[in-house]
Amino acid sequence: MGRRALVTGISGFAGGFLAEHLLACGDQVLGTSPNGALLPDSAEVLRDLPAPVAWALGRPDGLSPEARSRIESFAPEAIYHLAAISIPDDCDDTAPGNPARAVNVEGTRQTLQLATDLASKPRVLFVSTAHVYAPVDPDHPRVVEDAPLGPIWPYGRTKLAAEQEVRRAVEQLGCDALIVRAFQHTGPRQIPRLMLPQWLRQVARQSDAPIEIYTRDAWLDLSDVRDVVRAYRLLVEQGRSGEVYNVGTGVSRRTGDILEQVVAISGTDRPVIETRPGFKQETIADPTRLVERTGWQPEIPLEQTIVDTLAYWRNRGATGSK
Repeated sequence: MGRRALVTGISGFAGGFLAEHLLACGDQVLGTSPNGALLPDSAEVLRDLPAPVAWALGRPDGLSPEARSRIESFAPEAIYHLAAISIPDDCDDTAPGNPARAVNVEGTRQTLQLATDLASKPRVLFVSTAHVYAPVDPDHPRVVEDAPLGPIWPYGRTKLAAEQEVRRAVEQLGCDALIVRAFQHTGPRQIPRLMLPQWLRQVARQSDAPIEIYTRDAWLDLSDVRDVVRAYRLLVEQGRSGEVYNVGTGVSRRTGDILEQVVAISGTDRPVIETRPGFKQETIADPTRLVERTGWQPEIPLEQTIVDTLAYWRNRGATGSK
């Protein structure tokens, strides 16, 4: 049975795919974005949605009366809180006003307060990150949800502070909310500052220049975004309020092996340059709690993710888009 779902950050990478999935499941969808617009290359299915609510999360003045009225009239039964400054390099602790803290922490508090105030009393799914965990032992990189926390980068610190806001809202305000810690995910429409789209945009260009990557020897947990957003909806339906869930494959993949798949699928014979060579072990998900609660399993193989993302970048090149 469909729900009325509010998606904060609907103009973002995962937000757009989540909205598509919710619509395919029969949900009604309203979104928010900082300027009240979708991205230019949003999927065609989203064009028929009402224009997103303009909400610059984290600002002291919060929602405008007009924006609040639209959300109250929509009466969401679920809020998927994805809106965030989510590129780690953009989360500088020393930036004036610390915009990442304003959006990621204060914006989360505002969203939880909205959920508490609404007559519809929606369930809130807050999307956190694997970056809240402490660095792992390379020989034992898998983490369960109660593994030690200790983010070393500003992005993880803002998300951990936002998780504390969620716990406070559950315990003190009676808010129905849960937390997901998303591990790395990728796919078409992801910005090319991140690994796979960065590689595939280079591959898609007609050039003899070497393909630049950071390192062949990083190990990470990499999902397709379309699998990840399926997990989000399943958790809204079946997760427990106040609980935390890892969303990841549980598989540690080496970047050099991913690169070999990119080369085989694309047919490129261009040389590869490592700009930051060396070993790196990222945190790997133990998704047991998610699987036991919802039955979720990743369905899209990495090969398909590469094929679809490469096609996206080749199409952008063919149409002259940047």
